[in-house]
Amino acid sequence: MTEPIQEIIMHSLHAAAGLYHRLVLLVGETGSGKTAVLRCVARELGVPVINVNLELSAHLVEMTAKQRALKLPGLLDQITEEGRPTVVLDNLEILFDKSLKQDPLRLLQGISRNRSVIASWNGSAEEEKLTYAASGHPEYRNYELIDTFTLLVRMDGTATIASEKHRT
Repeated sequence: MTEPIQEIIMHSLHAAAGLYHRLVLLVGETGSGKTAVLRCVARELGVPVINVNLELSAHLVEMTAKQRALKLPGLLDQITEEGRPTVVLDNLEILFDKSLKQDPLRLLQGISRNRSVIASWNGSAEEEKLTYAASGHPEYRNYELIDTFTLLVRMDGTATIASEKHRT
């Protein structure tokens, strides 16, 4: 019998505790059920699911484009700083907005140095590649996974420890 994905995430979360970046990405295409899984995990942990799009857009709306790009990392840290050892993040699309000039994976790794982070990732993880969106999409990102450890849990129930070399 296959282990439920929530249990795989919890095992990955425990494995991440010893890593420099305590980041677990739940990787799947849009509509694959990531939000429902994250809600179950958050309920088990007794923490809320943070809607990153909603929280960040409320803070960024009054800022200029330059201010948004400069302040976004600090704002992301601020909205995830709740005094909890683990945060669960969903709806990360705003982090990929080209006008914000950010590297979304690096942002997530940055906040996962001080707390464990479980986050949804709209895309795929295959072999040595982590992708966001489809090739040709304006927000498309492609990461080669080689050096810095990041835990990946796919919606098909497989999990890997991958490492990031560089983004293309």
